[in-house]
Amino acid sequence: MTTPLIEARDIRVTFDIRRASDLPWTEPPKLRAVNGVSFKLEQGKTLGIVGESGCGKSTLARALIRMLPAEGEVLWEGKTDLLTLSPRQMLKYRSDIQMIFQDPLASLDPRMTVGEIIAEPLRTHRPKMGRAARKEKVREMMEKVGLLPNQINRYPHEFSGGQCQRIGIARALVVEPKLLICDEPVSALDVSIQAQVIALLEDLRRDLGLTIIFIAHDLSVVRHVCDEVMVLYLGQMMEAGATEKLFTEPQHPYTQALLSAVPIPDPEVERNKTLIALEGDLPSPLNPPSGCPLRTRCPRASEICASKPPTEEVAGRQVFCHHPGPAAEVQAVLAES
Repeated sequence: MTTPLIEARDIRVTFDIRRASDLPWTEPPKLRAVNGVSFKLEQGKTLGIVGESGCGKSTLARALIRMLPAEGEVLWEGKTDLLTLSPRQMLKYRSDIQMIFQDPLASLDPRMTVGEIIAEPLRTHRPKMGRAARKEKVREMMEKVGLLPNQINRYPHEFSGGQCQRIGIARALVVEPKLLICDEPVSALDVSIQAQVIALLEDLRRDLGLTIIFIAHDLSVVRHVCDEVMVLYLGQMMEAGATEKLFTEPQHPYTQALLSAVPIPDPEVERNKTLIALEGDLPSPLNPPSGCPLRTRCPRASEICASKPPTEEVAGRQVFCHHPGPAAEVQAVLAES
């Protein structure tokens, strides 16, 4: 059996929400942003993490790389629990795990040139590399992501959003990481630029053998680039499995509702499709429902849903539900598309 590159076990991220009206000696309310998420990811594979805004996608990603305090285990190559390491011990793993952020311009230091931005990880993780070798490595990486080497002395504000995202990709890849975490890397870009950045990431994954965690709202993009998909809701995993199986045979009501909202290019099919709408509003993460977090909005909810569902293997994937199974409406829509 292949050892996964990274394995998350029961990851939990909790924030204390202190309000102005709270007395200093009282216990502040707890917000569980990530609540017991587990997954495995093998070398060379891409895992997509999807869900509506506020479901904990970015928080989970930041917890994996120790940008946020978390409980649980993050096993690297089956041996080292990253969450138990000191900052000094964690430094040796930083070059193996790099991240691309959602806002390309905000993630770049406006006071630094492109060359300085891309070279910064090399100065940190390859301190013995000479200045000439470092500059050559930066130029090589700029060419690889589609930037001109003569742009090396320009500043971020002189570039478009797509070019800034390419700079961010070059900075992340210049230290040759094993795992790349992409936190909605194309959501702030125009559609045509999105396609270019996605194609670039696919080429780099193939050429460099990258393992990728890809966070996105656009399910069509996730279906195109990911080998596996995990669906989150209120910080909990609802369904996870192979991409094509999950998209063509969704078992969880939340997954089915998300897929029914995906636009279909055929106008006739789009007009006639059945939209599966969840009832009510998204519950407050400060006071989530007991048991299954979806039960207050789920069309299949019953009394048993007030108790925590088991995570079961259904049709070759993990499903967190008391009543898993296909929805005829979604299956019809997917068949027509």
